[in-house]
Amino acid sequence: MVGYAFMGAAHSQGWRTVGRVFDLPLRPVLAAVCGRDAAAVRAAADRHGWAAAETDWRDLVARDDVDVVDICTPGDSHAEIAIAALEAGKHVLCEKPLANTVAEAEAMVAAAERARARGRVAMVGFNYRRVPAMTYARGLIEEGRLGALRHVRVTYLQDWLVDPDFPLTWRLQRAHAGSGALGDLGAHIVDLAQYLAGEPLVGVSALIETFVRERPLLAGASAGLSGASAGLPAPAGLLAASAGPAESTEPPASAGLPASGGLSASAGLSASGGAERGPVTVDDAALFTGRLASGALVSFEATRMAAGRKNALRLEINGERGSLAFDLERLNELSFYDGSDPAESAGFRRILVTEPDHPYLEAWWPPGHALGYEHTFAHQARDLVHAIASGTEPAPSFADGLRVQRVLAAVEESAEKNAVYTPVPL
Repeated sequence: MVGYAFMGAAHSQGWRTVGRVFDLPLRPVLAAVCGRDAAAVRAAADRHGWAAAETDWRDLVARDDVDVVDICTPGDSHAEIAIAALEAGKHVLCEKPLANTVAEAEAMVAAAERARARGRVAMVGFNYRRVPAMTYARGLIEEGRLGALRHVRVTYLQDWLVDPDFPLTWRLQRAHAGSGALGDLGAHIVDLAQYLAGEPLVGVSALIETFVRERPLLAGASAGLSGASAGLPAPAGLLAASAGPAESTEPPASAGLPASGGLSASAGLSASGGAERGPVTVDDAALFTGRLASGALVSFEATRMAAGRKNALRLEINGERGSLAFDLERLNELSFYDGSDPAESAGFRRILVTEPDHPYLEAWWPPGHALGYEHTFAHQARDLVHAIASGTEPAPSFADGLRVQRVLAAVEESAEKNAVYTPVPL
């Protein structure tokens, strides 16, 4: 994994857990974590169960005991680290969005293709694909249970920027984050729409807005993702995993959560600011419509300014034969309307996605025992390990990440032209 803040902690949880739950062809070993602050990265290694700590990601990539590099840094460092790791013969998992620009994403795809010829794989971390209800929904659509698709509606609403005095963390600076709600949240829902539909977006019409254009500068100096101690992010290094022969292991000595500041603070989701203010250079909200290759219509809303909504991802898909609906706050459930049911008994029914025949559930708990957000990262690690062992390309691939990046770029281009319909290059 790359980084040891919010995403670093989530990915660490996945790597620690996956080999103890799933029967894997290779055993992940948490070899090393890297960050610029020697004391902080050593503490993170102890907390999350990594054997070693490094202070330069180049040293980590050069280690002989590292086979997989998992990148959880801000987007401005994704391309450099991923390309270097692939060229060094490592497998790579990179958090979403794949990069900050289409050009960076294209360079990453080219590096992944070169590495693929040498037997190395690259995956982008769209973890919501690994919610069992979402994977199951994809299967229903592939089976034709909805028929030809007509509409896809997706919203992703958060509220952590409602306060105009929330300070200027790295997530609000284009040079580091690439974009705001569009890349942070919009990347997820664009990927989900294309994944579930099984087809790409071919054009969009968009509005984006920055409601609060200046915010307090962070107090103090920052390293990595921590907003509590201010400043810009360090090029936060990486976490890495080593895959060896399958066998059981003892639990790591220390596998808790961050001891100070909490995950929100360490992810730039909470912070304290000073008296001076600086410009916000990313969007607060994005609202856009689109068309899939089949002609189905899609609508998206992504915002970090929806008061009262903490992590509200909701979607509905309508086809000629039926519909599906999902709410992340009820992530073990999927609503399904079967248009072939008799009219007197037709209606949406709740499917509780906890049966052993449902995706990923064969390894977990008895039916009715719910899973959570953190399980998606174990599922992600499982799929990557199987791809490495079998030599097959994982999904979502870097090429899938590039497709999302091109949609995000088309959204920004459309918004700059006052919502003019803008084709998405395929």
